[in-house]
Amino acid sequence: MNKITLNIDGRELQAKSGQSLLSVARENGIYIPTLCYHPRTKKAGKCRICVVAVEGLPGLQVSCSLAAADGMIVHTYTKKIIETRKMIVELYLASGKHDCPTCEADGECELQDVAKVLGIEKSGFPMSDKGYVTDSSSPMIIRDMNKCIHCYRCIVGCNDLVVNEVIEMGYRGSRMTVVCDLDSPMGDSSCVICGECVQLCPTGALTEKKAAGKESNRDTVKVRTTCPYCGVGCQIFLHVRDNEILKVTGVEAAKPNYGSLCIKGRFGYDFVNSHDRLKSPLVRKDGKLVEVSWDEALDYTAKKLSQIKNDHGPDSIVGIGCARTTNEDNYLMMKLMRGVIGTNNVDHCART
Repeated sequence: MNKITLNIDGRELQAKSGQSLLSVARENGIYIPTLCYHPRTKKAGKCRICVVAVEGLPGLQVSCSLAAADGMIVHTYTKKIIETRKMIVELYLASGKHDCPTCEADGECELQDVAKVLGIEKSGFPMSDKGYVTDSSSPMIIRDMNKCIHCYRCIVGCNDLVVNEVIEMGYRGSRMTVVCDLDSPMGDSSCVICGECVQLCPTGALTEKKAAGKESNRDTVKVRTTCPYCGVGCQIFLHVRDNEILKVTGVEAAKPNYGSLCIKGRFGYDFVNSHDRLKSPLVRKDGKLVEVSWDEALDYTAKKLSQIKNDHGPDSIVGIGCARTTNEDNYLMMKLMRGVIGTNNVDHCART
C-alpha cells in the first residue's frame, strides 16, 4: 500500500493511503475524542465528536470517516473545534438520564471520560427525559435506552461482528431508538446473550445484570486469563475485588477472540465464587474423601495407574480428554497415555 505524507498539528506524519485521519492521529499519539468509533467496529461517523479542520475543505470534517490524503494539513484543537465538541457532548448529557454517581457504567463510561477531558461539569442545555422504561427482561443484560446516545456500536457488533442480527435502529425522528427484533423486550427476542453489545456500549445504556449494584468499575483489579470453557483459548479479563469476580470482559487486543465471548465465557463465572467449589484434591481414605496436597494426590494417582498397568496391562487404561482444557493440555494427556502408559486408548468428549 502506498505511503503518503500529511501534517497534523504541525507534525509531518507518514500514513497509508486510504487510512482514516483518526487512525493516523492515534498511531502517532495525537488524542482525538470519539464515542461512536471503536477499533473493532471501524468508522461510524455518528457522534461527530472527532471533528477536525482540514485546510482547503469547508467546515469541520469527521476524522473517523475521512481518508487521509497526501499533503493534507489538519488541525485537531482549534477554538472552533473545542467549542463544537463541547456543544455536542453537552447535548448528549442533556438528553436522557446520565446520572453518573448512580450509573453502573460510572468509572468506565466513555461519555463521562470525554466530558472530563473537555472540562464539562454539567450541560448548559435544558435536561430532557426520554421516558423509556428500563428493560430487565434478559437474564444477563439490562437495557436503559434513556442513556443511549445512538452511537450504533451495539448494532454493528451484533450484526457485523457476531452476526446475530438481533439489534437494529427502530422508529424515526425523536422516537428513534435501538430495538431488538421488531421492538421486542430483549428477553423475548432472538438474542443469544453473547454480551457483545454490552462490551461495545460507551455509556450505561447496556450493562451486565449480575454486576448491578457492585460498583464493578471501582477499586477492582483486572486479571487477564484464558477462558476455561473450551479449547479455543479466548482471552478474558476478570474484574476482581476482595477475591470475588464481579464481571468478565473480553481482551480486545488479543487473539483469538479480540474481545468477543460466548454466553458462557462472559457470564458463566458464578462457579468460581461457589462455596461448593473444590479447592484441593480429594483422595478416598477409609471410605471417605479427604483433602490432600497436590503432591500426595499425584503420587497416589501414579501408584494406582502403575498397579492397574502391571495387573491388567496398559490397554486396561483409557484417557478421556476434556474440551474445557487447552489444546496443549490435551496434547500432554495424549503423550502421557501413549508414551508413558503405552496405550492408544485416547478419546475426547468433543468427538461425540
